[in-house]
Amino acid sequence: MSTMTETDVTTTQVHRIYIQATPEAIWDAITTPEWSQKYGYGGNVDVDLRAGGAFRVHASEEFLAAGAPEIVLDGEIIEADPPRKLVQTWRMLMDPDLQSEGFTRLTYEIEPGQYGTKLTVTHALEGAPKLAAMVGGELEDTGAGGGWAWVLSDLKSVLETGKRLGA
Repeated sequence: MSTMTETDVTTTQVHRIYIQATPEAIWDAITTPEWSQKYGYGGNVDVDLRAGGAFRVHASEEFLAAGAPEIVLDGEIIEADPPRKLVQTWRMLMDPDLQSEGFTRLTYEIEPGQYGTKLTVTHALEGAPKLAAMVGGELEDTGAGGGWAWVLSDLKSVLETGKRLGA
């Protein structure tokens, strides 16, 4: 009889949101520093949009002041099909425990539809239970933020109204 450990479980989180914006506007929001600093946890994305290209997010001034490293996220582009699909690896560098869980796989799918543009974010978190809790919003009460649900809601708000949530 074998027993399963926490790291044996494959965790995949799927978040879907509809945004009144073009696929191109959503693509730009997730791939350009001009947009990435306007929503979510901020910071400037630096991405080479080709297979094998580097992905990095530079910490915002606020995060740097709180002791965050210069690069808070990193990874590698697996597939880039503007403005429809972006697949990449993704690793959190702000916390040694999260960093030690290694790279996860993140997929953005952008599809025009009847009710605006559908953005589906699929985050495969196999072997990364701490990261899964964080990006799943389970640590919101500890100050770690609301994870993907909050980031995507803030993205929607910024693209549709020009204002962040709570602004």
